[in-house]
Amino acid sequence: MTTLGVVFRPQQPPERLREVVRAADASGLEELWLWEDCFREGGIATAAAALAWSERVRIGVGVLPVPLRNVAITAMELATLERMFPGRGIWGVGHGVQDWMGQVGARVASPITLLREYLEALRALLDGQRISVRGRYVQLDDVALDWPPAAAPPILAAAAGPRTLELVGAAADGVILTSSTPAAGVRTAAGIVRAARPESLAARPYPVVVYLLAATGPGAADRVAAELRAENRDTIPGIGVAGEAQAIADAVIAWTEAGATGVVLQPTGDEPDPVGFVRFAAEQVRPLVP
Repeated sequence: MTTLGVVFRPQQPPERLREVVRAADASGLEELWLWEDCFREGGIATAAAALAWSERVRIGVGVLPVPLRNVAITAMELATLERMFPGRGIWGVGHGVQDWMGQVGARVASPITLLREYLEALRALLDGQRISVRGRYVQLDDVALDWPPAAAPPILAAAAGPRTLELVGAAADGVILTSSTPAAGVRTAAGIVRAARPESLAARPYPVVVYLLAATGPGAADRVAAELRAENRDTIPGIGVAGEAQAIADAVIAWTEAGATGVVLQPTGDEPDPVGFVRFAAEQVRPLVP
């Protein structure tokens, strides 16, 4: 079954998160996702608040930029949240936007090397292992968590290009694709990551999560078109959908048929009613998606 989520865009002020979380929890939405975009809300702070304000909705962070975060700190924070809210977090990491990483002095010469080292170390620490690492970027000396989670959570990773997709297929527990990914791109990406899976893990479920830009209500089509133009993405066919519930459900189904196991509806950055959008997704779109 396809999972359906909505992302709380960090263009919204942090103080609006609480009402969105409560609407997601009450409406039956499966997943509410958060971003750690420079220089807006922090991913761990918002995830902790969202988990505390809710009872059942799963909270995803897609993604934490690895150049910004020492892997031991990320492991400590994820372990803490997993122990307090076991199984309700969905954790993603990624390269980060390279221009932003440059702005804070964190840009690295080989993002793929960093992501590989980071995934290996993060998964080992969350598994309760004591490790020493002498990598190009990750340096750990006899490190273990005092409070590892009872069960290590899956770690997803963002990917776009084929080299990163191959790495993520081999080293992560799932992949997150951006809203610039059309249905054909989802199909290609799903094929790459699954082909890269180790043979010993090939039979395990492997989430393929994709963001889908979506809007409803008055001016929806204009808002989607304006955002795509502003981001120079208006030449990519079929990456945004506007309309009533059936139109958006049809797009979700198309992405699912292309290989997505989870679709996260991404409202426009100027969405006037984020609470209403969450309720629309849960109450009107979800029943139309198999």
